[in-house]
Amino acid sequence: MVAGVASTFGGLGMRSAQAADLSELTFQASWINDAEFIGYFVAMQQGYYKNSGIKMNYLSGGADVIPESALLSGKADITLTTPDTTVQAIVEQGAPFKIIGQQYQRNPIGIVSLEENPVREPKDLIGKVLAVPAVNNISVAAMLKLAGIKDGQVRLVPYQGDPTPLIKGEVDAVVNFVTGVPNVIEKQGKKAVSFLLYDFGLTIPNDTVVVLEETLNNRREDLIKWLRASRQGWDENAKDPAKYPAEFADSWFKGTGRETELDIFQNTAQLPLMQSPEGYFAMTEESIAATIEGLSRVGIQATRDMFDTTLLAEV
Repeated sequence: MVAGVASTFGGLGMRSAQAADLSELTFQASWINDAEFIGYFVAMQQGYYKNSGIKMNYLSGGADVIPESALLSGKADITLTTPDTTVQAIVEQGAPFKIIGQQYQRNPIGIVSLEENPVREPKDLIGKVLAVPAVNNISVAAMLKLAGIKDGQVRLVPYQGDPTPLIKGEVDAVVNFVTGVPNVIEKQGKKAVSFLLYDFGLTIPNDTVVVLEETLNNRREDLIKWLRASRQGWDENAKDPAKYPAEFADSWFKGTGRETELDIFQNTAQLPLMQSPEGYFAMTEESIAATIEGLSRVGIQATRDMFDTTLLAEV
């Protein structure tokens, strides 16, 4: 109502009233500013949140940020998480979380290797050396078990995220985001090949949209507006994946140490993993069932009531 009046009369007083009438929501990102969050930057730049009646406060993430803690402390209203950590917190600690959407329909974590020594599926890992970050040990073990690979058939070594050991031939493959590290490898004159853990039984999405149950109950309409505006941002971004990484190089992406070329690569590569016939953030009954099954394969017991699809139904 107020927004319509302001646009009709355009008066300074009415614009001030409109600004005062915005509902404030704080969003905690799970990592540093990169293409993983570009849809939210687009939505802010284009005024989608403001036009929906939302004042969006964006908090950058990083290695020292625990997204769920930002909710529990009251620092943020909405965050992105990995569903395994969220569900574990619900089951083991009784955390009052609710999953209301998922950004990545298919998790971008995968196995990356060099074209000259390709690993195209789990069984190709037999007899090879795979570098694995500690956080992915359980998922990799589950993937190998699903593929019928026995203990000792693949040598697992620690990995910090830098693909240099792969490029130098010290390891045969690494576990990393397939939306980014192949570009780093190719800049070193090598060709990368990859596959997703998701495609081989680990049907766990990523960047699940999580809120407190209290926020869901008390700010339902604001959350619907936030989801709608965020979806608009991702829709706009998808029209030209090269446009906004370059546009944000001196604003949102400034100081990250990342090259624009990498953000363009990531932005292009991630879209097929995010898109759904139901729209961005979609959670269908089939995808929820797949998530529950995928989590069970890494020893985490999720239940359907941890997911709320009613907001998306109104977006």
